[in-house]
Amino acid sequence: MSRTDPPGLDLGALRAHLDEHRPGLVTGELSADVVAGGRSNLTYVVSDGRSRWVVRRPPLGHVLPTAHDMAREFRVISGLHGTAVPVPETVLLCEDPGVLGARFYVMEFVEGTPYRSEAELTALGPERTRSIADALVDTLVDLHAVEPESVGLGDFGRPEGFLERQLRRWKKQLDGSRSRDLEGFDLLHDRLAASLPASGKPSIIHGDYRLDNVLVNGEDRITAVLDWEMSTLGDPLTDLALLVAYAERDKASAQFVSTASAAPGYPSSDEVVARYAERSGRDVSALNWYVGFAFFKLAVILEGIYFRFSQGKTVGAGFENVGGAVVPLIAHGNEILKEEK
Repeated sequence: MSRTDPPGLDLGALRAHLDEHRPGLVTGELSADVVAGGRSNLTYVVSDGRSRWVVRRPPLGHVLPTAHDMAREFRVISGLHGTAVPVPETVLLCEDPGVLGARFYVMEFVEGTPYRSEAELTALGPERTRSIADALVDTLVDLHAVEPESVGLGDFGRPEGFLERQLRRWKKQLDGSRSRDLEGFDLLHDRLAASLPASGKPSIIHGDYRLDNVLVNGEDRITAVLDWEMSTLGDPLTDLALLVAYAERDKASAQFVSTASAAPGYPSSDEVVARYAERSGRDVSALNWYVGFAFFKLAVILEGIYFRFSQGKTVGAGFENVGGAVVPLIAHGNEILKEEK
């Protein structure tokens, strides 16, 4: 392995595999950089000096292949390519863990910026910020309008009983990493379980749709939607609600999430929901439940990060602050559901 190989990516093995399965694609010696910012799967930008590609693989030392399903990500991106949803073109899926030590896939590199912070958007000005936020909503509408069967994804998930399974799944996930008392968590869970709404027409859902999971070009167009590891067929309002929950981080005093929605020009949550409802034609009258569930889900995710950090299994700047964000998320979820009374 050469000195330029980043952890988890043997460039010699990758080159040999690409030469065998996509002969002529690579024309020079490969180099690679790790893309920072991902909280789960590893992402690399690979270049031969002329062209660039992106390689995605599970984290080092992963145990459960179902938790980092490369074939699933590859399949949904491949299916959506050519629809109104901008996604990279896929190049190759490798399900032989012997090549890189884990399953992986390769896709084209797409130019664009993943805006994450208030400062980044403030520098663009309120008009461009509004344009980007509107494009984010419109792309979500486009995703939810895709007929799964028409792109070979009719069996990509089980929409029946989706919300009940999601609630059970995230509760079970917390139970597996619960090391302290979390005020209000059981109350929030019980409120959600007691008032499950009836889902509308199912769709392909992203599962973690937010501004820093898309790429935006200089014309404020979304060039690619990324990070499909939580995608499935289910209730599309879970995507919309998560978008709202990320934007409500001030009320929840939540850290470790994007601050982009605080930039001047970014639409309010009500404006985001109204635009989605008008363009999609979907009934959003029960959205408070979904937003309450989004805060429940975010609390579980952050508690899992805090648990791993407290066990010494996660390192990095800022992780020590994650634990303090969990209870405010739970409290805000309870406040939203209280408003339903």
